[in-house]
Amino acid sequence: MARGDLACRRRAVGQAWVLWIPAGLALALVVLPVAGLLVRTDYARLPALLTSSASLNALRLSLVTAGASTVACVLLGVPLAVVLARATGRGVRVLRAVVLLPLVLPPVVGGLALLFLFGSNGFLGRLLAEVADVRITFTTAAVVLAQTFVAMPFLVVSLEGALRGAGDRYEQVAATLGARPWTVFRRVTLPLLLPALGSGAVLSFARALGEFGATITFAGSLEGVTRTLPLEVYNQAEADVDSAVALALLLIVVAVVVIAVARPKAVEGRT
Repeated sequence: MARGDLACRRRAVGQAWVLWIPAGLALALVVLPVAGLLVRTDYARLPALLTSSASLNALRLSLVTAGASTVACVLLGVPLAVVLARATGRGVRVLRAVVLLPLVLPPVVGGLALLFLFGSNGFLGRLLAEVADVRITFTTAAVVLAQTFVAMPFLVVSLEGALRGAGDRYEQVAATLGARPWTVFRRVTLPLLLPALGSGAVLSFARALGEFGATITFAGSLEGVTRTLPLEVYNQAEADVDSAVALALLLIVVAVVVIAVARPKAVEGRT
């Protein structure tokens, strides 16, 4: 790049100094509450609080269920994103709105919806109980379902946007050369999705890790079974504030590590 072009770009960036004012306020809005947790933390008791059996069980359950829900999001969300990006017709807009509904619904509403579907009085829950003697509510499977419900739209949004941005010209060329639809998807569409897939999976995992409302409504709060780390924070907030603060700090650290480690790799795949 020529020095003149570089200087022009630097001047153009310098002219936007006024953006630092709202940017600084936005950063403060995110950072200061976390700083408040750091100030409030009882560092003398921190190791004991974080290594208690309840804390370790909650952390293990959160990581396992968030990982399982992320896998479910990928298996179900990738085909759904392709359908939404490539399908045409008036009904696609309605379908997209329904798919993205968990993004705007309060999580507790999603939990109620799942409860009335898979609960003992729900039509699908009653059917599963009668036919296969399977009960989902208040089990670890219910946690995974709740997390998948709230996290999958993040993956779908990322993938659909990537597909629409890339266009379908490569798929059309492959089809004109005689490739079958499954071959086009496997050899052309899926490679186009990989960078966005990494980013979307990270967002889904982070969202699942912090899920609270749908989980406590649909799965309850049973230690070692459904009490994930956010639920343990809520539970400890009523009994031991220091423990709740320590667990909240742990949840923040885990989320930051996941995003910081995985997000740059996803971004590098686009460049």
